[in-house]
Amino acid sequence: MKKSILDYVLEVENILKNKKIDNIDDVIENHLIKISFYQHERLIHLIVTVLFAILSIISFLYTINFPSIGLMILTFMFLLLLIPYIMHYYLLENNVQKLYIYYDKMKKIKDKNI
Repeated sequence: MKKSILDYVLEVENILKNKKIDNIDDVIENHLIKISFYQHERLIHLIVTVLFAILSIISFLYTINFPSIGLMILTFMFLLLLIPYIMHYYLLENNVQKLYIYYDKMKKIKDKNI
């Protein structure tokens, strides 16, 4: 997913460098479809990230109250998985925000072409 969204953002940036786009309606329609896909992906990753954060907190609290090696390992594993989930969600969130801005730019280009 990371490569997909980064490649698409670069593709859109290249399209927007050319202010006069022949098939702007098709580009906008495709762009909205891609945004919806990435929004869905972002929602799923938000749910997973929040779940891992909650599990990390719960396992940490249990480890403090009932110390054992197993709970410490479990807490460490949750925290270890939480970091890449946060990084991936951050990437998705920021790039979807960019896509919103690019959509606005496309609409302005369309309005100028009319």
